[in-house]
Amino acid sequence: MLLKPLTILIAALLTGCASAPSVPPPTAVFQDALFAPPSQRIDAADVFAFTPAMQDYLVEHVRPLLRSRGQRQGLVEALYTRGKLQLSYDAGMTRNAAEAFDARSGNCLSLVLMTAAFARQLDLPVRFQSVYIDEAWSRSSDLYFLSGHVNLTLGSSLRDTHGASFGTDLLTVDFVPAETIRGQRVRVIDESTVLAMYMNNRAAENLHAGQVDDAYWWAREALRQDPKFTTAYNTLGVVYRRHGNTAAAETALRHVLALEPANAQAMSNLVLVLKDQGRKPEAEVMAAQLLLLQPYPPFRYFDDGVLALQKGQYAAARRLFEKEIARSAYFHEFYFGLALANYGLGNLAEARKALDLAVENSSTPRDRDLYTAKLAWLRSRSPALH
Repeated sequence: MLLKPLTILIAALLTGCASAPSVPPPTAVFQDALFAPPSQRIDAADVFAFTPAMQDYLVEHVRPLLRSRGQRQGLVEALYTRGKLQLSYDAGMTRNAAEAFDARSGNCLSLVLMTAAFARQLDLPVRFQSVYIDEAWSRSSDLYFLSGHVNLTLGSSLRDTHGASFGTDLLTVDFVPAETIRGQRVRVIDESTVLAMYMNNRAAENLHAGQVDDAYWWAREALRQDPKFTTAYNTLGVVYRRHGNTAAAETALRHVLALEPANAQAMSNLVLVLKDQGRKPEAEVMAAQLLLLQPYPPFRYFDDGVLALQKGQYAAARRLFEKEIARSAYFHEFYFGLALANYGLGNLAEARKALDLAVENSSTPRDRDLYTAKLAWLRSRSPALH
């Protein structure tokens, strides 16, 4: 059973249309006095900010394409198709629009934010869409991350349509292969949710870096932007627990479960909190409920595969890694485990293929370099595999 802290990283996000005002989050979930002031600037105005460097790029590289390619296609080509920015995918940090532009890299959310910032300079309406995909988990130390995916759709220029911004003529911009999301359902969400997702990502990243005080303020701001974004309450609960405030953690997590009684992430975290408080019978009851919802939690097959590797049971390890990949096909560690199992079995060609996929699915330059080096070593041992 999964009994480790969970938080959620939403990798890419959305918006465009306004919605009814949200009810503010309950004041009981916030405990500002427990935390030191933030050491970094936390301001929603920074998320889509357009800098002078971005303005220069717009004038020099984007606008020249607009006459021949049209507003939307010209923008997309200038940012991506023509490769002028030489953008690379990097899930190590969620950058705002300007940071993604300066770094020439970012995760899906960062690249969506940057594209939206440029689109708005051209008066192109932006609609962000949350894409329903299979759960994709990752793990670092004792934190688990559940990644979602969002893309954005560009409408016609307001000047071209005299105010009719969204019709049947739409252009969707995505940062994953089309076949990955083809046929998937999408949901349009508000800019307040985009901002909340960005803030929540930053909270999770600060928590992972050990900056618990800053993580609190990012999670708090996420809920200020969108009180309906229950993921941030879950993150807040993890922050409180990591800070040693189990009563506050319970309040935040029970608020999630009052809204979503079957929220597995909140249940898993609450089991931990109840155990911390010595409330073993309550923890066992909730753990049993969680087991019904999630009989094979994230990384269960992977962890069992690692144990099999340690025992030299390579065939069993291979089967377990293949089972994990079957339900989460894009996490690099699963392919690395499969490579080790195949290497142990003497299947060097299969080990190389798995390492190739580990490189392909790496989410940070560091991981990519690590697997590339291991792949080079394997090829040096087996020249016939080149």
